[in-house]
Amino acid sequence: MRLLSADDVRRAVPMAAAIDAVEAAFVALSSGRAEVPLRAHIETPERAATSFFMPARIAGPAPSLGLKVVSVFPQNQARGEPSIYALVTLLDPETGRPMAVLDGTYLTALRTGAASGVATRHMARADARVLALFGAGGQALHQVLAVCAVREIERIWLVNRTAERAALLAERLRDAGLRQEILIAASPAEALAEADVVCTATSAPTPLFDDAWLRPGAHINAIGSFKPSMAELPAAAVARARVVVDQRPAAWAEAGDLVQARAAGLIGEEHVVAELGEVAAGEVAGRTAPEQLTLFKSVGNAVQDLAVAALALTRAAELGLGSEVDL
Repeated sequence: MRLLSADDVRRAVPMAAAIDAVEAAFVALSSGRAEVPLRAHIETPERAATSFFMPARIAGPAPSLGLKVVSVFPQNQARGEPSIYALVTLLDPETGRPMAVLDGTYLTALRTGAASGVATRHMARADARVLALFGAGGQALHQVLAVCAVREIERIWLVNRTAERAALLAERLRDAGLRQEILIAASPAEALAEADVVCTATSAPTPLFDDAWLRPGAHINAIGSFKPSMAELPAAAVARARVVVDQRPAAWAEAGDLVQARAAGLIGEEHVVAELGEVAAGEVAGRTAPEQLTLFKSVGNAVQDLAVAALALTRAAELGLGSEVDL
């Protein structure tokens, strides 16, 4: 069995390759070639934390089988630790033999960013040039890298509760090789006044901005909220947006942005026009008008993890990365 560290995954899978792998996985999911039960979760109330257990199987010419365990502990940030820790296990789909264990913390950020890359590729305006990012945590860097991989972004606005963390993120973005103009917004309205693409990657329980602040034709990737009690977006924005999700059952079970808008009587389940795999396959249009507000709402899906983990394992073997252990 091969063990792959975060650095191994980073070296094996560049963002562009992750985006293509995740796109193929979403197409498999929406076409019925993947089995993904709703994820089980265990709460740790004293830490305001949740641990998720996410199995999946992808059938077809390149089958995959595996499980991700991911814990979200928001209070870790105050201790200088990542708020998300994760582990991915790959099994041989022919025999069930354990094939690999991968650090899932970096992989989670990579595959989550890649999903936003897929959505931006198919839903954002082709002339999108300005990105606004809400949040400066572990998901932030890869949200920016993914959007910049599929659109010619010229300016990046960072919106965060503390300017210090936003400044640190700006340094990380420059260290990652980004040469776009990077600005720290004094307010959400300042960033949204220019934003063609908006990424929300926070643990906010209530909306981050007002619907009226969004530009016509903007595209939103909302990846932060993962419980019915959480909503990063104003319900009015959800109600007027063209909405695409990663997987319908999971979205309606967990996506507070949608669940709360439905509870307010603003939308019904028919408001979700498609899963991202249907859009990527060309079955449903991601955008139907230049001035339309579009929204990709993601709660995360295990097919993303399997796709990127399988690619990392293949590339690691080619590059001689990781270490082999005998169980």
